Amino acid sequence: MQSPGSIDAEAEAEAKNKKPRHDDYDPSASAMTLPEQSFLLDLDHEETARLPLPGYAAVPSSISFSPDDRRIAFLLSPDGTLYRKVFTFDPGSRRQDMLFAPPGGGLDEGTLSVEEKLRRERARERGLGVTRFEWRPRRPALGPRGGIIVPLPSGIYFQDLCGSEPELKLPSSGESPIIDPHLSPDGNLIAFVRDDELHVFDLCDGETRQLTYGAKGNGKTHGLAEYIAQEEMERKIGFWWSPNSKYLAFTEVDSSDIPLFRIMHQGKSFVGQQAQEDHAYPFTGESNVRVRLGVVPVYGGDTIWMDLLCGAQDDVHGEYEYLARVNWTHGNTLTAQVLNRLHTKLKLLKLDIDTGRKEMLLEEENDAWVSLHDCFVPLNKGGNPYSGAFLWASEKTGYKHLYLHDRNGNCMGPITEGEWMVEQIVGVNESGGLLYFTATMDGPLNTNLYCTSLFPDWSIPLPTPQRLTYGDGRHIVSLDHQFQQFIDIHDSLKSPPRILLCSLHDGSVILPLFEQPLTVPRLRQLQNLAPEIVQISANDSTSLYGALYLPDEKKYGPPPYRTMVNVYGGPSVQLVCDSWVNTVDMRAQYLRSKGILVWKLDNRGTARRGLEFESHLKQKFGRTDADDQLAGVEWLVKQGLAKADHIGIYGWSYGGYLSAMCLVRYPDAFRCAVSGAPVTSWDGYDSFYTEKYMGLPLENPEAYEFGSIMHHVHKLKGSLLLVHGMIDENVHFRHTARLVNALIAARKKYELLIFPDERHMPRRHMDRVYMEERIWEFIDRSL
Repeated sequence: MQSPGSIDAEAEAEAKNKKPRHDDYDPSASAMTLPEQSFLLDLDHEETARLPLPGYAAVPSSISFSPDDRRIAFLLSPDGTLYRKVFTFDPGSRRQDMLFAPPGGGLDEGTLSVEEKLRRERARERGLGVTRFEWRPRRPALGPRGGIIVPLPSGIYFQDLCGSEPELKLPSSGESPIIDPHLSPDGNLIAFVRDDELHVFDLCDGETRQLTYGAKGNGKTHGLAEYIAQEEMERKIGFWWSPNSKYLAFTEVDSSDIPLFRIMHQGKSFVGQQAQEDHAYPFTGESNVRVRLGVVPVYGGDTIWMDLLCGAQDDVHGEYEYLARVNWTHGNTLTAQVLNRLHTKLKLLKLDIDTGRKEMLLEEENDAWVSLHDCFVPLNKGGNPYSGAFLWASEKTGYKHLYLHDRNGNCMGPITEGEWMVEQIVGVNESGGLLYFTATMDGPLNTNLYCTSLFPDWSIPLPTPQRLTYGDGRHIVSLDHQFQQFIDIHDSLKSPPRILLCSLHDGSVILPLFEQPLTVPRLRQLQNLAPEIVQISANDSTSLYGALYLPDEKKYGPPPYRTMVNVYGGPSVQLVCDSWVNTVDMRAQYLRSKGILVWKLDNRGTARRGLEFESHLKQKFGRTDADDQLAGVEWLVKQGLAKADHIGIYGWSYGGYLSAMCLVRYPDAFRCAVSGAPVTSWDGYDSFYTEKYMGLPLENPEAYEFGSIMHHVHKLKGSLLLVHGMIDENVHFRHTARLVNALIAARKKYELLIFPDERHMPRRHMDRVYMEERIWEFIDRSL
């Protein structure tokens, strides 16, 4: 499902805040030099649709330390557009240089293959020019400072740090593009997929070798992640380098047994093969692709297939349904995480790459579901008594926490605990015995960096993790290789992103790297328009967080106001958080400028509140979520903020589903709805996502029936605007078409806004502007 961008301290946290803080520095000392921004002072549809958002246009991204930690590299658009180049910054000399400018402008979506466009769609990638780069380790042949590898549609480039001209190492073509290239750990080889087969390119001798055979033309791919892995599992890759750079583990995906779903490009002026797409789309309750895992030597040799087949067609409750994660451990041992079809059981397997034999290390079970994560970290480097052990995350207490397991998979004890959740492991210092992670320890609206003991003494209570980031809001961090410094990208409702170089010992600021001057009129105005965060109660007394965008009382008078609810409401997403992205929600700000109150509420089932909170949605799509949204608008009316007969709702993807569901289930509470790319019936969505939350259709028909918008459409009273891209390969346009049929049968009115050449989210600026104009026109006359 499409996810929008998602990102109260007690006495101890306040005491920690007395350490050197991130706001104890002079913004004028910012070291990364960036162009000044100017923004229109009056909101209009052009600005509402413009990307990047205010405050994000010139922010460095993809920030990383060089292998020797002497430089920091990042992507930056000097003109504040989506087109980015590679820059470096030297903290010692405080010098910033442009390292790489993409020849010919770099990545532009008009020149991409269909496969590359679809991968960008699934990754929610909108950046152009350069979208990623990889450091190549320092090697004698490259000079003392190494360089970077940059993949572009025209090929793979190498750029050294001396500022010489970039070198095209491996050309690509539109007919046979290089897909998903990745550098080997030793920096000698680049692995990539071309024509559905896995290849390696040797940077030393310039030779290319094909490693796999037999996929193309047989409904198979080698080395590519399947659709649901990219879209739903957060696994974008289908091959993995061994630590010694001598082997590649890779997936063989067999989709030959899945009927193809055809999407026609109805807006094209021509017909034929170029005006249609066929997708092996695994619908809920139907067959999934079959996935095998192989290991191939990169310097010659046969593939060894692991004793593992995921997605076997003869077992609907398959214990090995999904290949969820693959990791190498030290000593070139391979591990795989496999998930059963109902998401209630996950197994961590150790695989012998010489024989293919598998051995189970641990099994994770939960009656609700087992969520995938990237917190498996093998330990071996520090000469500690736990050599061969590994870190693992589990929600067995109801909150995601970290545990230490021995080499045989036995749990030795917890590393973190409490009614909060770990989000990511960002660094493991084995020799120092320290673990660095981000978490919600100081509240579910915030994200902070913490440090704790990697090997605690379980005979005494666990130590309280040390917080290393300061200031409310969201902190995205990147650690150096020596565990001395980290980069902190910090934003909040009141502050656009700023970037700091900080000490990993106590979090103190070493050097401010980037700060946006709030003297810029547009940023200052938006800062003053940050929404207010409030708490309300669901009908079972669960605390819920909401965000209020109140109109200017001087201009529009006191409340109550016409109101629009902005909703997502589905799993794995949090809308209400302390982040600048909420302040620059430009549609919400536009509606507010027109005198409309905008309200956001994270209902039960949304993210970052723990498994008990999230599992309220199990087999209850369209029930609990809609009930909580009703409770939210009833609270607004009771507070005298919203006009009871003038409340609407809008959302996209799951939010599009929930906005339409609220309109038909509660016709007396909601006057109108804008439903963008909605799943209208869950029997038409993919297997992985739907079955995790709703079970199998044949086993839970009532949940599927009640969860369908069509089941309730006869109750519709208000105005409904459906918005959908006709080549959406995620939530097919078929969903909207089926709902239209039901509306016609029930003789209910509706309005339809379609985009023949758009997928799940409109990407072209002119389409987004047109969409904002039509949505505002609909809201204004319907409220």
